[in-house]
Amino acid sequence: MQPIGVYVHFPWCLKKCPYCDFVSFAKERDGIEHERYADAILAELERRAGVFEGRTLATVFFGGGTPSLWAPRALGRVLAGIRAAAGRAVEDVEVTVECNPSSLDEDRARALVDVGVNRLSVGVQGLEPERLRFLGRLHDAEGGLDAVRAALRAGVPRVSADLIYGVAVPAPEAGPRYLAGGPTQEQSPSEAAAEARRVAETGVTHVSAYSLTIEPGTQFGELSRRGRLPIADEDHVAETFFAIEEALGRAGLSHYEVSNYAREGHEARHNLGYWRGHDYVGLGCAAFGTVSGEGAGVRAGFALRYRNVIDPARYMRAALAGEAEVESEEPLDPETRLRERIMLGLRLRGGFDLERSAAEVGTEAWTPSRRRAAERLAELGKLTIEGGTIRVPRNAWVLADGIAAELF
Repeated sequence: MQPIGVYVHFPWCLKKCPYCDFVSFAKERDGIEHERYADAILAELERRAGVFEGRTLATVFFGGGTPSLWAPRALGRVLAGIRAAAGRAVEDVEVTVECNPSSLDEDRARALVDVGVNRLSVGVQGLEPERLRFLGRLHDAEGGLDAVRAALRAGVPRVSADLIYGVAVPAPEAGPRYLAGGPTQEQSPSEAAAEARRVAETGVTHVSAYSLTIEPGTQFGELSRRGRLPIADEDHVAETFFAIEEALGRAGLSHYEVSNYAREGHEARHNLGYWRGHDYVGLGCAAFGTVSGEGAGVRAGFALRYRNVIDPARYMRAALAGEAEVESEEPLDPETRLRERIMLGLRLRGGFDLERSAAEVGTEAWTPSRRRAAERLAELGKLTIEGGTIRVPRNAWVLADGIAAELF
């Protein structure tokens, strides 16, 4: 049986962070329609149940937004519905909930465990006060660490912490209206490494460390467009990448994907599904899904990518009325699917089996142009070819996305 994952989008948060480009809307917990949103997702799930035919449920991921704001009872109803719709499941389905420190304490963590959650991903993001304020976070350094410790005390089997590095903040002498080229303060690689060590010392089983990216449509994106956002030096960011890698490696967390580290056996299985090209069902407003096979209504080798409507109220009305809640649909041909697997698979330390992936989607692995590009990259030390498997060497890992694009 082929594995399949489920992504559930929870669109509300207490505050929209200035760097966030995910669909989310600021709202107080008491103003959220917890049960009605759960009812809508269960209605959508019933309509999509056919995609589970011949599949084995492997992972469920509640993302957002801030799904730790969701009433555990409502979240638990959705999780139970997913298990029932899937029918078949692996013995230890990974069930992850993203959390912000401001909405996670020990009682909340226990309540999530009680409804079947076995992994929490906590958005610590940093431990330096000025940087946390710049990133728009609602918690301080101790608040982030306390949330992680609360999850561990509650008996959550797998706890992950997120960190953001590559953040430049305006220096005090820049004044209240920063302009491009003005004085900035950047976290040093050694400071970033020390921060990663502090997080690892809590006992987390997984750490995600992301370089800050400036996305259009975000508050940071608009500030950057107007020349009013400090930008970290690229060489400095690369040095920080390796400093964090060394610190977490010494703490027992293996660097298994460009931005992810784990203790043995605690890799993020849901994300591994994305990186390996597995199908996933998207539920909830703004959720993406990618499904293949007869249940998806596409022919062999093809897949269907869809996105649900973005507005939560519109999504709930449509789902509860039995109407299509889809904003867009896009068929993916075999070559497009293989290109995506190249892009994502080369982010993994072990790379991926190009020939096997091509066979799975029904297209050619080594087109003449791809073969030439791969051999050229190998000569430059940017790619390793071992039979049908390709991977990016450690010293070129920070260039993985660009290397993958050359193989398209």
